[in-house]
Amino acid sequence: MAHTIVAELVGNVLKVVVKEGEPVAVGDTIVLLESMKMEIPVLTEFAGVVKDVAVREGDNVQEGDLLAVVE
Repeated sequence: MAHTIVAELVGNVLKVVVKEGEPVAVGDTIVLLESMKMEIPVLTEFAGVVKDVAVREGDNVQEGDLLAVVE
């Protein structure tokens, strides 16, 4: 089953921590967002394999934008 990971706030993608095909565990950092000069880690709530990374470093994201898919 595929699980989507979305942005919970407006910000810029500072760093993409994972790659497609990489295994992840619950609590792993997927992406680092920057908002109001603060670094905010986006963590996965699901264990599995990263199937898609929908953002790149430097992208602007809005609340609810897709960041990654974990299956």
